Formats: sequence, C-alpha cells, structure tokens
Amino acid sequence: MSYYIKQDLNDTICALATAGGVGAIGVIRVSGANAITVVDSVFKGKRLTQQATHTVHFGKIVDGDKVIDEVLATLFINPKSYTGENTVELSCHGSPYIQQQILQLLVSKGCRLAKPGEFTLRAFLNKKLDLSQAEAVADLIASNSEESHRTAMMQMRGGFSYQIADMRERLINFASLIELELDFSEEDVEFAQRDELIKLVSNIQHLIQELLHSFKYGNAIKNGIPTVIAGKPNAGKSTLLNALVNEERAIVSDIAGTTRDTIEEAFVIDGITFRLTDTAGIRSNSQDKIEVIGIERTFDKLQKASIIIYVYDAATSTAQELNNELAQFNHINAIVIPVANKIDLTNAPLIPNAQTISLSAKDKTGIETLKQRLIETVRKDQVKNDVIITNLRHYEALQHASEALQLVLNGIDMHITGELLAFDIRKALFHLGEITGDVTTDDLLANIFSKFCIGK
Repeated sequence: MSYYIKQDLNDTICALATAGGVGAIGVIRVSGANAITVVDSVFKGKRLTQQATHTVHFGKIVDGDKVIDEVLATLFINPKSYTGENTVELSCHGSPYIQQQILQLLVSKGCRLAKPGEFTLRAFLNKKLDLSQAEAVADLIASNSEESHRTAMMQMRGGFSYQIADMRERLINFASLIELELDFSEEDVEFAQRDELIKLVSNIQHLIQELLHSFKYGNAIKNGIPTVIAGKPNAGKSTLLNALVNEERAIVSDIAGTTRDTIEEAFVIDGITFRLTDTAGIRSNSQDKIEVIGIERTFDKLQKASIIIYVYDAATSTAQELNNELAQFNHINAIVIPVANKIDLTNAPLIPNAQTISLSAKDKTGIETLKQRLIETVRKDQVKNDVIITNLRHYEALQHASEALQLVLNGIDMHITGELLAFDIRKALFHLGEITGDVTTDDLLANIFSKFCIGK
C-alpha cells in the first residue's frame, strides 16, 4: 500500500491509546501475532502466554532489574480482539515519562510503533469491521454532541452497512440471472424478469435518495451548523451572541461598528452543535478601511452559512427597510431568521412578519424561542430513516450508484441488451461496494486511515 507497506501489517505494533499528557492512567495497546509473547518478556507476574483471553493481570513492567511501572495487562487472543489479532492493553500510570519508557522497551523487544489508524486498518483487513464502520470509529472519537455521538454509534454498529449489503445482495442476484442469459443469447430467453428488475431497482433508488437526502442533516450533525449573525451596525448582534452562548464572548458597545472582524463560537442545543459567527455590521457608507474589510468578511461568511440570523432594531427599523435588507440574501442558499431586537426599548407595534422572532438580547427575553427556532430549522429536513449519511465519500458513492441504476431503468425502457444492463448493474454494485470496502484501492485505504489518531 502507498501508506502502509503490506509486509508491515505482519509486524507487531504498539502505541499509546489514550491522550498524551499527564493523567491518572495511560493505556498502551500492543497488537500482532507476537503481541502476548513480547509483552510477556517484560512483564513480571503471571505468564501471560498461559492465560485465557479477556482476562486482566496485575504485574510489573521491568527492563532487566529495573522496574518501570506497575500495570494491569488485559489480554485479547485472536480472533476475539478489536484488530482480530493477539492484543494486549497495558494500563500504566499516566506519566508521559513512564509511557515513553514502556514504548521504547516494547520496540527494543521487537515491536514497531503503530502508524495513524493502523489498529483499525487491521480490524478492517481482518473483517472485524467493514470500511464504513471503520470510518465511523473516527467519527465517534471526534463526536462532540449527543446527536453526532448517536449517529456515529449507529454507523459503527453497522446500521448503514446492513442497508448497503442488502441492496448489493439483491442486485447481485439479478445480475447473475442476466449474466446467465448471455450464455443462452442464441435461444432468446430471459431468466431475469424485467418487471421484477424495474421494481427492485426503483425500490433501491428510493432508499438511496432517502440516504442522499439525509446527508445535509448528517453533515450538519457531524461538523456543526454554520450559523451567521448579521445586521446593521449597533443592532445588537454581539449582545445576541453573548446571550446565546451565555458568556461575555464579544465586546458590546453603543458605538456603531465596534465589531470589525468575525467572532466564532460553538454552542449546543438539544445535542446539535451550532457554529455561531458574529459579524461586522452591514452598511455601505463606512469610511473606516478596517470596518470595510470586516464587512467584506461578513459577506464571505454569509455565502458559507446554512442559517442566517438577521438582527434589526425593533425600535427604529421600518417595514420597507427590513424588506430591502432581507432582499440582499435572496441569492444566498441559507435559511434566514429575522430577529427584532431591543423590544425592551420600544412600545411601537412590531413589523408584521410571520417568520420574525421578537426578543431583547440584553434582557435575554425571547432567547429560548430563538433556540427552539434554530432546532426546528435544522430538524425539518431530518429523514425518517434512522440511518443518516455524514461522510462525503459515502454521499458521492451513493450518487454514482444512483446514476448507474437510472441507466438500468432507462435501458429496460429502451429494451437494450442484457449485456448492457449487466454492465450498468455492475457499475452500481461497484460504487455500493466502495462504501463498505468490498471494493477498495490502496490509495483509498491510505487516505482514510492516515487521518486517524495514532493508537486507534
């Protein structure tokens, strides 16, 4: 492989599996055919080579007469381990010095330091996980909210894989019948009923479209929803940011144009992360060069936003002004939530707009209503299917599979030959197989696993 030399996968590897730095404990993972033998050579306690799988043993790690640390050694004998190989996990004290000493000792006894993602790569190659499950491991480690954790757990447990495997199996059955027809082409027989094939492909297409539709929501769950607070200077944008994150994150002043650059902060509502950006106030007559740069950055952020919270002063804005201001977002592919701020300063009737949320960022009145609107905005496109796509690679593979299946339907309608139908079905099978790892390349594996943390 381009990143992992194939013969390296036969080595016994070791790495720190817990985060670096000082802590109560650290866990060092050792995996490979000789993992138990190597650890046994530096372990003073029970003979690990004579112990059963899934057992834990207290002892000392020694280098000759020198005691490095007291540890717990947990044994996993192949194939009953994460990697499918013999594996030992050493729980030692969380001193970086101790951890480094143990790793150096293991290397001197024949281990090699693991590369990023190499333990999970071995789990994939030993068929303990398919490729989509392996990628979900990385997503699980990176999850920072309830929803991203739930989605990663669902994928790691194989919810997505089962659907893909079921689709492939049904397509393979039909493809084999069509391939069989080619052997009897001179007799003009059809083993694969075209009506049944249309029904099957249409059903699979429907499921694929549901999965594709879930990507927008899934990607937001995984990476956070880019949400921009915009509006005129001194509309209360920074005060609103502080109210939402419940922290004095942005400087608040009565002076218009205080915010010159974007301020970003993440916060979680009901398990969903919003990546909130406070921006410079939008106005066209600024003579301040720094403020002009800030306004340019505001529009750059707006182009990338999924949600725009447009804040205006409820005490001074007119309906005509508001309509003109909102019109500038018509060309931006984002959901705009108008927010009438400073309702504590006016008794005037508010501008009628069914979508507007009225609040006082200063008094924090109406903040919970805005949070509820944000959640509703994100979840309105949530699909009923429990399986949600969060990975761009999976999304692109499903798109290609869908295109190939559409060619199958078009081909049946045009009465093309079974050979051409079989070709398009094989294309769909190829792209579905890319998701689970039934079809892989060395470069693909290198690209995926090199992004993992070392020790996983």
